[in-house]
Amino acid sequence: MKSWLVISIGAIAQILFSSRLILQWLLSEKHKKILTPVLFWEFSLIASFLLFLYGYLRNDFAIMLGQTITYYIYIRNIQLQNQWKKIVLPLRIFIYIFPLLILWYGYHNGLADRQLLFHNEHIPVWLLWLGIFSQTLFTFRFIYQWIYSERIKESQLPLGFWMISFCGSLLILVYAVLRKDPVLLAGQSVGFIVYARNIIIIKKHAA
Repeated sequence: MKSWLVISIGAIAQILFSSRLILQWLLSEKHKKILTPVLFWEFSLIASFLLFLYGYLRNDFAIMLGQTITYYIYIRNIQLQNQWKKIVLPLRIFIYIFPLLILWYGYHNGLADRQLLFHNEHIPVWLLWLGIFSQTLFTFRFIYQWIYSERIKESQLPLGFWMISFCGSLLILVYAVLRKDPVLLAGQSVGFIVYARNIIIIKKHAA
C-alpha cells in the first residue's frame, strides 16, 4: 500500500485521539472538574480501529499491541454509558471481531509473519522493546480506568489514569523521535499537555 495512504490512516487516527482529549479537556475546564463525555469513548474506538490498521500496515507490533486491549475497553466504557446498544447490531458485531479478522487474514494469506512482528529489520531490538514497554504502560492506564469504573459502575477517568498517561506519553514521545514517526509524535505532543492539565485540575479540585 502507498506510504502516503498509510500515513493518512495513522494521521486521521491521531487527529481523533487528539480531538477526544481536547473535547474532554474543554468540558473539564468549563465545569472545573474531570468529565468523561460519551464522544470521548466513541472517538477513541474509531481512532483505535484506524491506528490498529496503521500499525498492521506499517508492520509495527508495538502499536498493534497497544491498541488490541484498549479497543475492547473503549467498547466497555460505551456500554457503561448505556450507548452501545444504540449502534445497529451488524455494526456492533463487526466492531467486536475486527481486530481478530485482520490478524487472521494477515497470518493466513502471507501478509504477516509472526516472527517479523518481533524482529523488524527497520527497528533495532532495543528500540522495539522500548516501544513495547511504552505502549504496555500506556495501555495499562485504560486497564486501571476499566477496573476503577467497574468498581463504581460508572465510566470515570480518575487521577491514576492521568498519571499513567503522562508517564506513558513521555516514553512514547521518546520512541516516536527515535523511530522518526511523525504520526505518533504529533499525537502524543497534544496528549502530553492535556494529561498534565487534567492532573492539575484534579489536584486543585481536591484541595
